[in-house]
Order: sequence, then C-alpha cells, then structure tokens
Amino acid sequence: MDTQNSNSTRRKPWIVIGVLTSIVMFFGLLLMVMPKGFKATHEQIGSGVPALVFVYDPNITLSNSQTEQMNEARAHLGDNVLFLLARVNTPEGDQLIAKYRAGSAEILLFDPEGKLIKRQFAVKSANELIQWVR
Repeated sequence: MDTQNSNSTRRKPWIVIGVLTSIVMFFGLLLMVMPKGFKATHEQIGSGVPALVFVYDPNITLSNSQTEQMNEARAHLGDNVLFLLARVNTPEGDQLIAKYRAGSAEILLFDPEGKLIKRQFAVKSANELIQWVR
C-alpha cells in the first residue's frame, strides 16, 4: 500500500500541471480568435499609414455589421492600414465628426499624410474595403 500512495503522490503534481497548462492554452487560443477592438483615438491619422475611420453609432444596427467587415478586412491588410472608430457622443469622436462633417455610419479614408481622400456610407463588405484602400 505504501507503493500505491507514493505513486499517486508523484502523479498528482503532473496532473495539476497538465490541467493548468491546458487551461492556459485554452485561454491563449481564445484570445487569438477574438476580434481585436478598434481604437477610438485619432492621433495616428497622418502617421504614414492610410487610415480607415468608421463613424460608429451604437443606435444604428448596421454599425455592428460594418465593424465585422472591418475586422475581416483588417485580417487581410494587417498593419498596412489603420482601422479606427469615431464614436458618436464621445469627445474624440464628436471632434473628428465635426471637423470632417461626417454623418453616423459614414466611412472615411485618409491617405498616409492624413488627407481625407474618400468617404461613403456603410455598409461596405470586407472585399470592398480592401479594394477601396488600394
């Protein structure tokens, strides 16, 4: 019986380590598949990378659809384009909205130097966004 107790005592730390490792790996995978959020600050516009800014209004249902399409486009374009939000009724968002006279659910495209070059109302598909940026 002493042999059984010593064997089970030696196995317990490995079982705990295995369970903890599995939990950490699960959360790591979960974080990798979760969509990244969008920055709602705009100081990066004109930083040498094109910027796509969506005027996000939580009261308009198509806002969620457009952000999903932006996430998909971001997955293809990576760090070659900034994907930003201008949230209505926030100081940063309202400032950008007023400066460019943008409306709710409007998409604004800025060139790498920060000049507004295109604008259109949502919803644009991920493929349309990718073509629009190029």
